[in-house]
Amino acid sequence: MRIGVDLGGTKIEAMALGQDGQVLDRRRRPTPGGDYGAILEAIRELVLGLEADVGEAGTIGVAMPGSLSPKTGLMRNANTVVLNGKPFDRDLEKFLGRPVRMENDANCLTLSEAIDGAAAGERCVFGIILGTGVGGGLVVERKLISGHNKIAGEWGHNPLPSSARQGPPRCCFCGKTDCVETWLSGGALAEEHRQRTGETASAEAIAEAAARGAPQARRTLEIYADRLAQALALVVNIVDPDAIVFGGGVSNIAQLYDMLPALLGRYAFSDVLTTRIAKAAHGDSSGVRGAAWLWPE
Repeated sequence: MRIGVDLGGTKIEAMALGQDGQVLDRRRRPTPGGDYGAILEAIRELVLGLEADVGEAGTIGVAMPGSLSPKTGLMRNANTVVLNGKPFDRDLEKFLGRPVRMENDANCLTLSEAIDGAAAGERCVFGIILGTGVGGGLVVERKLISGHNKIAGEWGHNPLPSSARQGPPRCCFCGKTDCVETWLSGGALAEEHRQRTGETASAEAIAEAAARGAPQARRTLEIYADRLAQALALVVNIVDPDAIVFGGGVSNIAQLYDMLPALLGRYAFSDVLTTRIAKAAHGDSSGVRGAAWLWPE
């Protein structure tokens, strides 16, 4: 049995998978805010609860915000800021009394979708999260590519191409300026619409208005899709994946899947582009499933 844990900013989800990927049991609970020790204890309770319900022990993988620094072994770049600077993997292993494998949540989403999700059967898969932040992951032949510095897939903190930017520079929490995340997060989509129209609306509401034919909402989505295509063209030119899988709240905007293929073909350095673009088949459970798959099959 494999157990996956997805540590999010508002909730922690744990899932037990059988050897063929079937869900044996799942649990979730709110993430303890600002309390590192309480987060460790919450994960321990979820894992032990699953094992008690299923009746066997399992391997444990964790999808987390941020990543572990290969230099210090400490957490970095986590928007659950209480984790930063902590030896999260070692502390959790002490709590549980056994080995734990951890990866960034976008990496786990990509692994899940490459193994038995929207990109199952594809050789090279790039997965992205478009939500509160923007992240990515790379899987080749069902194996996660973390990279020498453990930052493979972090396209959200590359600068958006200058041709896609309009307006003043945008500062990112990472300390850089005009990161893809500052232009393509769900909040950035809503802010683009507010600046253009004066209307305050969520990304979901903008998409719904566009689907009803509202011209201003439609134009906001067109601008967003064009920026997204330019940012993804950089990835395609370097990695040339067989499939790109979308997760996160913005991935639920159905119109993007109609808009993107032609736009991506316009910006990528190729006379033909057949890269498949798909929504994550497992939705917001992709992260927890990918965490479980961090252990070999």
